[in-house]
Parts: sequence; C-alpha cells; structure tokens
Amino acid sequence: MKKKILYTIYSAVFVGVCLAPAALTPFVNSDDSLENRVLTDTPSIKTEDGSLNLDFFSDFDTYFSEHFAFRQQLVTLDGKIRGEVLGTSSNEDVIVGRDGYLFYEPTADDFLNINTLSNRAISNINHNLALLSDYCEGQGATFTFTVAPNKNSIYPEYMPYNYVETDNLGNLEKFEAAYAENQADGVDSFDYCDLKSVLLEAKESSTFPVYHKTDTHWNNIGALAASNALLGESRSFSWSAAKDWSGDLAEMIYPSDVPMDNQYYCDYDFTYEYVSRFKGLDDITIQTTSQAEGKLLMYRDSFGEAILPFMAESFATAEFSRAVPYSTVSITEGTTVILEIVERNLGNLQKYAPVMAAPEYTEEIPDGESGESVLIQIEESGSYFHIYGELGDEFFKDDSARIFVTVNGTVYEAFNCFEDDLLGREGETSDNGFSLYIPKTDGEELPDSSEISIAVLSGSGEAVKYN
Repeated sequence: MKKKILYTIYSAVFVGVCLAPAALTPFVNSDDSLENRVLTDTPSIKTEDGSLNLDFFSDFDTYFSEHFAFRQQLVTLDGKIRGEVLGTSSNEDVIVGRDGYLFYEPTADDFLNINTLSNRAISNINHNLALLSDYCEGQGATFTFTVAPNKNSIYPEYMPYNYVETDNLGNLEKFEAAYAENQADGVDSFDYCDLKSVLLEAKESSTFPVYHKTDTHWNNIGALAASNALLGESRSFSWSAAKDWSGDLAEMIYPSDVPMDNQYYCDYDFTYEYVSRFKGLDDITIQTTSQAEGKLLMYRDSFGEAILPFMAESFATAEFSRAVPYSTVSITEGTTVILEIVERNLGNLQKYAPVMAAPEYTEEIPDGESGESVLIQIEESGSYFHIYGELGDEFFKDDSARIFVTVNGTVYEAFNCFEDDLLGREGETSDNGFSLYIPKTDGEELPDSSEISIAVLSGSGEAVKYN
C-alpha cells in the first residue's frame, strides 16, 4: 500500500513538473535578449489579407517551443551540463572549446580550411576592392582594406581536439596569396592591412588576451592593436581588468546565468563626441568629432564596435557605417576610407556592389566568342540605374575576369558581384555575377535589356561578348 502511494506521488510530481512550463507560460515572460536572438511573435489565426492562416498550428508550435515558462533557465541548465560535464555545446552556433573558450560555429570551415571560396571568387574579391580603391583615389581619398580574424585564427590552441585543420589554404590565406601575386604583377592594386599578423604578435607580447573568451570579438586590447596598425601608430596604455563583459556566445548557451568575462580598460580619457543621434555601438551609422585632424569613413561590422573609440579619437570627423551596400556619397578629397570585414564573411565582398558611379572604360576590347547565357536586371536606384545579373560559365576562360557593360554607347566596368537578394535567390552564391550603377539624368528612361551589351575579358586576354 505504501509503495502504491509513493508511486502515485511520484507520478503526480512527474506529470506536474512536465505540465508546469505549459501551465505557467501565460504568466512568465520570455526575454529574447537573454538568448541573443529575436524570438517568434505570437501567431495569428488570420493572415494580413484576412484569409485563414493555414500554418497556424505549425507557427504556434514554433512559438510555444520558444516561449514556454522557464525556457531560458532550462536552456542554461542544459548548456552547463553539456559544456562543463560533456564538453559539448547545447547550441549549434556555439563551439565549446578548451579552458572556457567559446567559438562561433560558422567559423569552423575557415578553421578547418574546408568549403573554401573558389579561385575565381578570390579573384573577384581582389578586383572589386581594386575598383573601390580606384574610385576613392579619383575623389582624392585614400583606401585601406583589412580583415578582422576569426577568434580561432588567433587562438587555435583552444579549439576542441576533434577539430583538426586540413593542409588546404583557407579563404584568408588564398586572398593574401592572390593579393601578393597581383601586387607583384602590378594589377588590382590597393592597400591591405594584415591584422592577423598584428594580432598574433600582440597575443605573444601582451600579458592579457586580445580576444574575449566567451565572445566572438576582440577585446579592447585587440582593438587598440588593430587601430594602431590601421593608423600606423604605436599608442600604448596601462590596462585594468573588470569582469563585466557579457559575451555574445555565452548568452546563447547560458541565457539566464551568463558568466561574466574580462574586459580591459585603458588609462586614457577619450575626448571624441557623437554628433548624430546615437543609440548604441550597433547603430547602422555613427558619426563623431574630436580635436584631431582629418576625415574618416569606415565601413565596418560588429568588430568595429570596440575599435571605434580609438579610431574616432584620431580624426576630426569620422563616420562608421554598417550599411550594405556600401555608400560612397561622403567620400571627398582627403577622406581616409577603411573597409573592415570579419574573416568568416570574406565571401560577401563578391555580393552587393558599392553604390558609386561605375568607371568608364575607353580602351578597345578585342573580338571574341559569343555567349548567350545571360540574366540582366535593370532598376532605378536613387540617382542611378542599377544593372545587375549573372553570366553563364562560357563567358569565363580562367579565374580572372573583367566585366564590361555597354549602355547607350558608353562602356562601363562592373563589379564582379552576385546580387542574391535582388535576384530573388537569397543565400545563394555565384562567381558569375555582375553589378554596376550608372548615373541617370532627369527624365532619362530606364534602359531596356536589349539595348545592353556585355563583354568579359579574361586574364588570358580572351573576350566573350553578348549582343
């Protein structure tokens, strides 16, 4: 009889524990900021046009799985058990490394040197950067390109043992090899700042780390080393540590009990000020002024947040932009232009052509074969006509290619960019894309695709033409 009572109590407690999250869901709010992502909104029975939402039950299932009571606490418990006991991650986007280090899973391919960009993609990236650099030079500005290394490129020793690098060249190594070869040959020229070497050196010389243990990004010490390299300076400060940094990776696997990481603060009183409406360092555009001289335009990503104070302090006016495609409207004479992108996103440089007047080309393009596999899209974009699309493989004779588009008798050089979003193919990649902006005059009608001709000149000197 006693055993039966115990079984009944046990069953009741078990069922109660299972039902508690569902029963308490209306009374316990889920905080999406705790998981560093946006949670699904409450689904509606009807769609925006008033029709019945046939996906309601599927949407509700997703909603409930993200909002049931005590979800963050249970996710945190699961993360601690897996991470601290089993050495694995409870979140597919986080890699649990050694000695408390966490890494971003989308950087794994870069670390392993697998699924790398093709040689033509690497050539496209070098070529696109050279076109942007030439534009800046034409405006009397200077241009520098740099790559913020993935954390596991600087701290590979803390990756799990089962992540073994291959002997292949990674994307960054392939880019740097192609860049060096182009520099030697005098083609596709632009200034490149090698931050990987800089940060590896800073890692060896500093008594403190240069990246956060539980975050994707460099800390303030790494940001200073990067800014010194970009500006050709050698500033040094005394540092103090404070365990007050909530790492973005830690937030993903320990949402309700994030372990604080060290951040390092220097003994320098910054004097720069924000002149635009500033909400936070993740704003799309941030503008600053200081008592220094010169003008800066920095295209940046999330790695630009920690580096911003050091860069802003060094220029009288500075603009930091996360907007894509890159806008060139504020590039004027004397502007220092810096393009920073994280290593894992290097391939994005053959997407989204910068918004600028395409350079005109006046040299003669040799005769060649004809190509027919062409996709052309044309649309108005502010004061420009935006022409973009994709070419068939028959247009490309080797890994190097320059793409020329003729409109109304004028020949323009395009960026080798595949506009996946605009083509309705979001997330797809292609090495055969082209994209350019040509200025339009008042009243000028949108060109018809039949009025456009295209020529691709390969590195070997062979040409393939359309129309």
